[in-house]
Amino acid sequence: MEIIRLDITVERLSAQNTEATTTPGSTTDTSTPATSITGLDVEKLAKSEDTKRIPSYQSIFNSPPPIKYPYRPNEALGDIPGISYALELFLASHMVESEDYCNKSDVNKERLYFATGYGLIQCVKALMSYADEDILSGIEHTKQGNLIATQHRKKAAFFTSRLAGYVVSSLNTTGVGFIRSMTDVERHAELVYAESLFEKALLGIVYSGDWLAFIKETLNMRTTIQVYRTLHKYINTMDAESVARGGPAEDPSIDAHFRSGVYLGAGMSSLILSLLPTKLLTIVEMFGYKGDRAEALELLGRAGGWSRDSDEPGVSAAQEGVRRTICDMALLIFHLVLSSFTFDGVDVTMAQKIINWNLKRYPDGVFFLFGAGRASLAKSQPLRAIGYYTRAMEVQAQYRNLHHISYWEIAIARMALWHIRGSLEAWEVLQVEATWSKSIYSYGMAVGLLELADALERGELESEPKANITNEKARTPAKMREEATKLMEKVPGLRQKIAGKSIPLEKFVARKARKYISQDRRLALPMLELAYLALAIAHAPMNVVETSMIPEVNRTLAELDKCRDNHRNYYNGKGYWDDYCLAKLLEGVCKRYVAYPDPDAELDPAQLPNIPRDQAAKEAKAAFHAVLEHGPKIDFDHQLVYQAHYEIGRLLACQDDTAGATKHFDLVLSGKYLEVGPSGRKGKYSLENALHMRTHAALEALHQKRL
Repeated sequence: MEIIRLDITVERLSAQNTEATTTPGSTTDTSTPATSITGLDVEKLAKSEDTKRIPSYQSIFNSPPPIKYPYRPNEALGDIPGISYALELFLASHMVESEDYCNKSDVNKERLYFATGYGLIQCVKALMSYADEDILSGIEHTKQGNLIATQHRKKAAFFTSRLAGYVVSSLNTTGVGFIRSMTDVERHAELVYAESLFEKALLGIVYSGDWLAFIKETLNMRTTIQVYRTLHKYINTMDAESVARGGPAEDPSIDAHFRSGVYLGAGMSSLILSLLPTKLLTIVEMFGYKGDRAEALELLGRAGGWSRDSDEPGVSAAQEGVRRTICDMALLIFHLVLSSFTFDGVDVTMAQKIINWNLKRYPDGVFFLFGAGRASLAKSQPLRAIGYYTRAMEVQAQYRNLHHISYWEIAIARMALWHIRGSLEAWEVLQVEATWSKSIYSYGMAVGLLELADALERGELESEPKANITNEKARTPAKMREEATKLMEKVPGLRQKIAGKSIPLEKFVARKARKYISQDRRLALPMLELAYLALAIAHAPMNVVETSMIPEVNRTLAELDKCRDNHRNYYNGKGYWDDYCLAKLLEGVCKRYVAYPDPDAELDPAQLPNIPRDQAAKEAKAAFHAVLEHGPKIDFDHQLVYQAHYEIGRLLACQDDTAGATKHFDLVLSGKYLEVGPSGRKGKYSLENALHMRTHAALEALHQKRL
């Protein structure tokens, strides 16, 4: 069937839009995205007959929408087409054009949707760069957006009126009745107020250097959650009344833009609460807050009409609310990013549906290319993932910081392929350019240099793809080790803090760097250990695990075995049992994934391992038990014992031994000192909170068989 572009509809309806006027600052920009766009009434357009023959992902815009001047607060919702257009520009990788359009459309930052939309862009920029000046700028703009939203909100009643509200429900100033009494603009302002307060609080938490500032921002988060809960309750009440009247399931008086915003806020609030550790969640529930993950995911999916029964969404681009795409992105973040430390509710198939549809809509959309890369990595297809991340760098050069996300992911994907050069190249770029975590980047580059030096001396890199590593030809293995030492010396001093607290992975790499120096410039299996922590082993092709990673472990175990009878012959007796337990843990992890690949892995029949499943599982269990047996002899790396319990639990879960798995998970969460004898006590260990979160998530997901 012939595809009729929306331009026809635009021409037919444009005569109805004569009231709006534009300024020279809002004229058509020649760098609009390839998909079509125009600033007309979305709901009217969605009902037109012409849209029925247009693909569901087709945009409603082909030019910048007109902006009405002067601005009147009671007409604030007239700017929604404009901010929708700006969002489409941004998602189509035209970030600077989006920013300029917002600036030109609202020079004084006084318009409800433009002021807060511009603040959101600055918030994204700040989180991408992690630079102090960008974070401060983001805080300033989100504050301005919050102020504008406050000016548009319904004014709070005097004390006597609030008191009367406790007696007469219609006079209540905090519940559904109060929301019902608002105008459409005031309801949108309430929603935008919660959004801008959340953005400001998020940036404040990132920037805050002390607990006092952190507590202040978490209280703002509490206000945000409360607003979203009330708005969600209002929608549910209105929909129930619509059904009671014999009307549709969704009250038609509530516009799609407001709905999508409430679904986004209520869904994300509930999802975040569902991710909290048990101890913290108990405290939060005392204040009446509870996270329901299933409901949260359903709400986020409702904005786009996603279901398991169809590959296409139930809501088209012409029908959607302005925040629908952000709901889609929130779902991708959960299924593909947060899935690194949780299992319950994760659905990579659903994530792939969302990616496929949005890549039709935004073929050069960097954020959805990131999603495609993440989905490929989750399916143990790291080479395909690298292709998406490379494409994400090619499609936009405006925000260099977005390239750093690609380099981070490529570094992990290359480790999954055991491409030492490729991983080192990515770490090198991050170490020079990126600002998120200089300590982790420096450590990643250092262990890459150490691994490359060893591999070159063994002559094992002939089949590995070449990479653009600075001065590789001039670097001898000795010079590589010298450079790695200089980087290791810098790692501890490059750590950052959020809300006065150190970042756990930065603390870990700083401790490993100090250990490297104290052990006469030596670490056992540092790159494979980093690959384990970054889940690169979990997402590695099976033949890579068998032919590259397991031999790496075997070399270390063979070296340790030579000194089994006299540990002093092992590097002057330094770190024998630490290295032995690390090697055994990594052996167990590798063979566990040979026996039971990740549940989302797409296995290539030509790359299946030669080790039978039963043998691999048996050897994995023996390796983990060796860690538990010799754990009390560890000097520094006590986390290895707890990680071994966690990995045994996952292995037993794969073998349908739920009771055995639960036993080991409970031990990790028990708070007992598992690495020492009855009289010993070692205290906290590295990455403890992260392991507790993963273990708690594994316990909850035992019934899903996703471990």
